[in-house]
Amino acid sequence: MTVMNELNPAAAAVDAAITSRMSVRAFTQQPVGRATIEHLLEVASRSPSGTNTQPWKVYVLQGKSRDTLCDKVCAAHDAVRADPALAAEYKEAYDYYPEKWVSPYIDRRRENGWGLYGLLGIGKADKDKMHAQHQRNYRFFDAPVGLMFTVDSVMGRGSLVDYGMFLQNIMVAARGHGLHTCPQAAWNGFSKIILPHIGAGADEMLVCGMSLGYADTTDVVNTFHTPRVSAKDFTHWLD
Repeated sequence: MTVMNELNPAAAAVDAAITSRMSVRAFTQQPVGRATIEHLLEVASRSPSGTNTQPWKVYVLQGKSRDTLCDKVCAAHDAVRADPALAAEYKEAYDYYPEKWVSPYIDRRRENGWGLYGLLGIGKADKDKMHAQHQRNYRFFDAPVGLMFTVDSVMGRGSLVDYGMFLQNIMVAARGHGLHTCPQAAWNGFSKIILPHIGAGADEMLVCGMSLGYADTTDVVNTFHTPRVSAKDFTHWLD
């Protein structure tokens, strides 16, 4: 592949955009222009979807709309911690994670979580620090742009497959403009707050949120890079 890319700059550029994508958890305040955001969404709109249904709906939050939503959700997050019974009021519209974890998925999840917390000096007993770090999600990790993605509830589960390709295209296209992202399912439990705030229709379901901006390269959290299983370990060749 290396030799191929040396002979094919276009392939190298695509590979670099994909492999340099990461979940950035600290952003600078450098603004992202509306024209750039519109361009990223136009590029991503070329994503495939079953029978060209194009099920995605995008809400872009900046400035006051972003800040107000962050305040609302952070307040709810704090309230649930103070009174766990309130968690029943905040349910995800679909199961992002399994009800029962099994290996190897639970092992990878633990490696991810404790790897991040370890880097930040957060121990297993540091509940306050864990809460604060998790709440960084609800500030879009200080990114100036927050994106919310919805789909009409009438659509089938296949639309979530379509959506995954759309989201990936946004994130890869962002890399071509020196931008970084963080896709966030953490928002999903607070859809009862988010959907009215963004003006979503009654039949829309929250798919996820995403932070968009320029990475803060001085923050240690952005030195955290998750490992990947090699292609040879998840690929089966049939002759």
